[in-house]
Amino acid sequence: MMNAEQKAAYERDGYLLVKGFCSREETNKLYKTAVEDDAMRKNALDLNDLSGKKTRLSLWFTPGNDVFGYLTRSKRMVESVGELLDNDSPVCHFHSKLMQKEPKVGGAWEWHQDYGYWYKNQFMFPDQLISVMVALTAANKENGCLQVIKGSHKLGRVNHGFSGEQVGADMTMVNNALKTMELVYCDLQPGDALFFHSNLLHRSEANLSDYPRWSIISCYCSQSNLAYNETSTSWKTPVDMVPDEAILKWDAASLSDNDFLKKENDPALKETGWEKEV
Repeated sequence: MMNAEQKAAYERDGYLLVKGFCSREETNKLYKTAVEDDAMRKNALDLNDLSGKKTRLSLWFTPGNDVFGYLTRSKRMVESVGELLDNDSPVCHFHSKLMQKEPKVGGAWEWHQDYGYWYKNQFMFPDQLISVMVALTAANKENGCLQVIKGSHKLGRVNHGFSGEQVGADMTMVNNALKTMELVYCDLQPGDALFFHSNLLHRSEANLSDYPRWSIISCYCSQSNLAYNETSTSWKTPVDMVPDEAILKWDAASLSDNDFLKKENDPALKETGWEKEV
């Protein structure tokens, strides 16, 4: 459970780093599954950054009885998220995504807010949306770790347009934020977790190192947060919580039965007209 100091830090900064959120044994099992389960490769999406380098991710909605489902449904995760979301209604799982930045070729993520994407899903309340990144490998400046602008969630939603195949924030506002607020490189060790607000401005560089940077990002919302342009249903279904020991001790199913996102079905990647004004 989050203590008062952690909750205050999240509200002030827009993010919270929790060291050792997953044990080494849990993290090793998660990474091994990510690399070896063929469903991840078959359902990966490639999105070009502005330089043409590819960022690769596999995204699914309903948390299942696989090892990643056990992580996203774990008591420690759900209760921590519930403490940080701005509502007392049940915690729901919007989606999870495996981020795969391979050595030398893994592309950048342009400056954006998650709500810059999810605004197109027509979620009503950004304070009731949160992302949790769990590092499966080390993340540092060398291999393109996450960068955040501390406190930028208080700007509200910034206009977004297309940056390559990605959705990127209005760089005039980003540059103003960088003059005003602190840029933080989120150096993570395997098993560390970064909780961050849906309006926090963040980005990551391409991975030009010799080492992979893999992570899982699970995104949650309060059940009270309505989405008027989202066809999946997990976002309004309370998480079926499991004990923390499920990650290591319960039998885990394959990821092949998960409801993975198809690139052509993502509303965030469809033009609405206003992107051209950014």
